[in-house]
Amino acid sequence: MVSERMKGLGTARSVIRELFEYGKLRAAEIGPENVFDFSIGNPSVPAPAAVNETAIRLLREQPDLIHAYTSAQGAPEARQRFADSLNRRFGASYTADRLYLTVGAAASLCCVFNGLTCPGDEFIVFAPYFPEYKVFIEGAGAKMVLIPPEIEAFQIDFDAFEKAVTPHTKGVLINSPNNPSGVVYSKATLERLAAVLTEKSQAYGHPIYLISDEPYREIVYAGVEAPWVPHIYRDTIVCYSFSKSLSLPGERIGYVLVPKEVAEGDDVYAAVAGAGRSLGYVNAPSLFQQVTSLCCDMTSDINIYEENAKLFVSALREMGYHVVEPGGAFYLFPRSLEPDDVAFSERAKKLDLLVVPGSGFGAPGHVRVSYCVQPDTIRRSLPKFKALADSYK
Repeated sequence: MVSERMKGLGTARSVIRELFEYGKLRAAEIGPENVFDFSIGNPSVPAPAAVNETAIRLLREQPDLIHAYTSAQGAPEARQRFADSLNRRFGASYTADRLYLTVGAAASLCCVFNGLTCPGDEFIVFAPYFPEYKVFIEGAGAKMVLIPPEIEAFQIDFDAFEKAVTPHTKGVLINSPNNPSGVVYSKATLERLAAVLTEKSQAYGHPIYLISDEPYREIVYAGVEAPWVPHIYRDTIVCYSFSKSLSLPGERIGYVLVPKEVAEGDDVYAAVAGAGRSLGYVNAPSLFQQVTSLCCDMTSDINIYEENAKLFVSALREMGYHVVEPGGAFYLFPRSLEPDDVAFSERAKKLDLLVVPGSGFGAPGHVRVSYCVQPDTIRRSLPKFKALADSYK
């Protein structure tokens, strides 16, 4: 006898992973150059040279130390470097003891949800959203409450949101720049969100935490501001990963930041650490604690993503697709050319064009297009997108 829930999670991949695996099989059949795979968010630019150089230097200088256990919450010197970087960039005063290093942003989120959840708690999520959020929240024993998308700009539908906040609301999860839409929440949106949360927290007599999932924080385009959320709402917990900014998805390194200003912050940090212990998320990979903390003010060459976005948006709009302008990340979320986004994705698949149905992101009638690929791949894919559009005429 096993857990039916866990068996289900283990035997059914996410729709993103299913399409990605199909793409690999199809590429083996007809050649990778003939499959236009826009399914997964795997950075297409290399990590900065300094990342590999730092790793090699540490391996040579500290061969007996670099692979050793660190403190459960992360090496103190690495956490202090991260705190110093945040303080320089955002004019804050964070300290090492408010950071918990994790195995990527997924572990950060799981530690936060498991640390905060009490019986009957709910977490609000805005569509479109990364599908694993539901897995993480329900895995912590909480309920996910989904707010439908505001499809004209993918900001927040505040009428629906305010109705959804109840005394059971423990937290609200945001992801900006957003996966899958690429949209960045404006300062005005975040200020209105903060005002609602402040009012509701006071009305219900307990803090409602804002959990800011920020793996794409640095990937924003010219003229777009990604506000530092803790400066806008006091009770903000930040979950971060270096997977995208430093092109290190396979190294699985990130952190949770619990600013000292957060209500019951000492208890929240202790609960995050306790959740890490309970889940086995202690001692994030020691080599990359050091590497990322020494390189945390760098980014990969993300200019290519902005150029890809311009190329793609312009071309798709000329073909008749409706696309909301992305402000960052490396995704487009165009409307499908028929209401059934799954059927649309299947029709695209017949052209060896792999795009992910939006239903899995809580936004039916759209598809996600991940453009962290080489520009030539986009250019060669455009006739396929044109043929797809023409098939609906």
